[in-house]
Amino acid sequence: MSTNYLDFYMIDGSDIVIRPAQRERRWMDQTSHRFAYRCLPLAIANAHCWEILNPAKFTASWDGTDALEAINISYRETHRHAAMSHFGHGILTFTVPALIRTPPGYDLWVMGPPNLIKADIQALNGVVETDWATATFTMNWRFTRPGASVTFDKDEPFCAFFPIRRGEIETFQTRRRALGDDPELAAAYHEWAEGRRSFNEELASPDSEAARKKWQRDYLKGPHEALSPPHRTKVVLHKTKKTDD
Repeated sequence: MSTNYLDFYMIDGSDIVIRPAQRERRWMDQTSHRFAYRCLPLAIANAHCWEILNPAKFTASWDGTDALEAINISYRETHRHAAMSHFGHGILTFTVPALIRTPPGYDLWVMGPPNLIKADIQALNGVVETDWATATFTMNWRFTRPGASVTFDKDEPFCAFFPIRRGEIETFQTRRRALGDDPELAAAYHEWAEGRRSFNEELASPDSEAARKKWQRDYLKGPHEALSPPHRTKVVLHKTKKTDD
């Protein structure tokens, strides 16, 4: 398999941290027996990107109007600013002091950290053609409530991204079909559905096998037949290498 590279060209010697995303989320840690991590799609999504960390703690508030001055930003470290009010309309903008380059034909899906919930402000997503652009991009969040005040801690991720092939989504055509059109798939689904119903009923009995297992792990185990690429239970991204090239 050929190697693809994401190159991070740091501007003016910036030391901003770009790292493989973390799998853990505090709210998931706080669920009973950390049951949220049993949702493999959720855990995979958490780590399915790189993230950029906020260099200095600050608090931002929005008065609900559209002017640039409607957002007030208070920093604890006056020499390290990553956020500003640039567009107005309750949008908080982070600068990214790095030019990120993807291989030819790849864009970046830019977003907020997946499944990281933040009250009163919403991350805005973007798709950036990073194989040719010579400009940096910004990461934007929009306040959702007038009068809100939000804090971004030092080293809290404010941006996440992963590469996608440009235009690949447009090669897909969608079809609406009856489940019975695929008898093998229908049989497998009904077997699963009956097993789930039976398992959930047994959970009510503390002495049952279901109560002992706590959850079925069907999706975690993956399919019986081999897949190519194989079924994954985790994502391990490469760390950034320094180069003098």
